[in-house]
Amino acid sequence: MGVKGLQGFVDNAIPRACIQVDLREMAEQHRLAQPGQVPTLVVDGMACLRMWYRCQAWVQGGQWREYLHLLEEFVGAFTAVGIRLVFFFDGVVEENKREEWVKRRLKVNKDIARVFQYIKLHGQQPGKELLCLPSGLATFSRFALKSLGQETWSTVREADYEIASYALQHNCMGILSQDTDFLIFDTAPYLSVNWLRLDRMSTVMFSREMLCQALRLHLWDLPLLACILGNDVVPEDQFHRLRSYCIAEYRKKFSQTPTQNKVFAVAEFISSNRSPSRGYQVCKMKGFTSSDILQAAKEKHMRAECLMVYNVLCDGVVECSNTLEDEEDKQLLPQALLYRPARAHLYGLLLPTSPGCSPAPVVKEWFVFPRNPLHEPDLVSPVPLGQPGGNPDLGALWFGGDAAVKTLRMSTFLAVFNLQELTENLQQLDTSLMAVVRVDSRAAQLGSLFVRGLTVLIAANSACGFPFCTDELMPWKTFDGLLFHSKYLLAHSGSSELELLEGVLGVAVQSAERPTAGDLQEKRQKYLQSTTEGTQQ
Repeated sequence: MGVKGLQGFVDNAIPRACIQVDLREMAEQHRLAQPGQVPTLVVDGMACLRMWYRCQAWVQGGQWREYLHLLEEFVGAFTAVGIRLVFFFDGVVEENKREEWVKRRLKVNKDIARVFQYIKLHGQQPGKELLCLPSGLATFSRFALKSLGQETWSTVREADYEIASYALQHNCMGILSQDTDFLIFDTAPYLSVNWLRLDRMSTVMFSREMLCQALRLHLWDLPLLACILGNDVVPEDQFHRLRSYCIAEYRKKFSQTPTQNKVFAVAEFISSNRSPSRGYQVCKMKGFTSSDILQAAKEKHMRAECLMVYNVLCDGVVECSNTLEDEEDKQLLPQALLYRPARAHLYGLLLPTSPGCSPAPVVKEWFVFPRNPLHEPDLVSPVPLGQPGGNPDLGALWFGGDAAVKTLRMSTFLAVFNLQELTENLQQLDTSLMAVVRVDSRAAQLGSLFVRGLTVLIAANSACGFPFCTDELMPWKTFDGLLFHSKYLLAHSGSSELELLEGVLGVAVQSAERPTAGDLQEKRQKYLQSTTEGTQQ
């Protein structure tokens, strides 16, 4: 992330730019300098995921309740010293960063393949050197933080830019991240996640002033330095010839060159040939719907209250990162294909699907799964829900408040998953059990398939005007990786239903007035059949 090679350069070549700081003292100095203002730290959520997820078990799909507790400890450590936290998560992938995004996703696919090879060879979870974070961790982390009362935002443009802008606009005490873009932007101090010690409340602050001093640059030269060195927006090979020229010229000037001469050489070139820099540019977005719906979707997206909806309505592009899936398992479809019919219904709810609609909308899906080269997006056409009278009006679903609308929300939600004829029965289930209706225990990928299914469920819930409380659909309410794994092994070893239920009768399948196991199994088989047929077509 950030500028190619800059973090290592600063760590190793410019030690005076790496300043040990006590966060308590920083907060106190901020209070003195800004009376009446609470010291605020802007947290780059994506950069913190590996530090946050310290649960021992990860390959089974995630220890979600334990993870929620770890997040609570993280927040509590800052609250105890009077520091307010504001969290930002990526909400979109900018098209000018798509190439870099694809490269990273394909690399992670190779890592996941090694994980499954290790499991088959050793029959146990790999060590930390092969750690792959549980599927959906970034998605569910923002909901978890909101449940802990934290201000949490999903971005509508490049996350680093929004973080830097927020920190500067609100005079924040710092940005907690691990991304050298925050050395380039003229914003609040950049604090290291990697060096963070919660027991001491200390970390390292990277000083852009000291960096500029060492490189003999001005602050406004840094964006040009970032472009020539290469970053997520400007490919590294684009300025390869210029960097080679800089290095050659630098060697002519200085008989002794440091090991890290690339950055020094480029900096010398810039300082000798001053020119204004333009920085990063961002350009978006057309909409497919009315302004009030789009504005409501944007606000919910930014407040991290929904998934997928704004991305579909605004520019018709949806991404899904890597999932722990075995590329050698040919029996089970990848989650991206398994849940595609439900997503097509979701798009059909959000976008116009009438024959007279011109041009016909289509959603570009950048979904990562084994053997998908990601050369181009998959184009998914919206599919009508098939409800009597056609699709319901989004305005009624989102803004209506009477009893009839509540029933409409529920029936629409179930129609996304082809379960509309079970509306009356399924309404009697606890919300957390609603999520379990979609599980397929054949998953060789253990819990990853289920957890990814929750993301589709939550997206449908938000698109249908929230017929269910979102918090009740979270994985820490519905799923435990180790428990799932143990039950999976027991089920395949011939254990009885009574053993699997640990002597507790399953309430949902005991009542004649509620859907039976046969009902749900039949619906699941129809769903899997329709998915397979759709994929073959």
